Amino acid sequence: MALQTFNPDGSLQDSWSASFTLQGTPAQGQLDIFSPLGAQLALLQWSPAGALLRQGRQQEPSDSLAALIERSLGTALPIDAFFAWLQGRPHAAEGWQADLGQYAQGRIHAQRLQPLPQAQLKIILQAPAAP
Repeated sequence: MALQTFNPDGSLQDSWSASFTLQGTPAQGQLDIFSPLGAQLALLQWSPAGALLRQGRQQEPSDSLAALIERSLGTALPIDAFFAWLQGRPHAAEGWQADLGQYAQGRIHAQRLQPLPQAQLKIILQAPAAP
């Protein structure tokens, strides 16, 4: 996954890439985010009871999964749409446009034009490892 955010003038605000694993559903699940070298950067867990962000030894509980996603990724990401896109299904998300045209080749591209900051999300899917 690569995520870029942009200043209002179009210049790059922030850019990073990471690998991730996602389990569960938009209602209850877990998102692990790893550095390019494999170190765990963040762990998000959520359920109807609330959400938890773990970064290193720090833990931050919240009633808002959206707020914790924004804190860990640096920008908002629509979790319902994210799950759908990863399955190759279109899903409307306010301000976001997803291009699933290369899904069969394992590529997803999505961009958010509004609200600011603008963002671009690129995902390269990998098949799960055999047990």
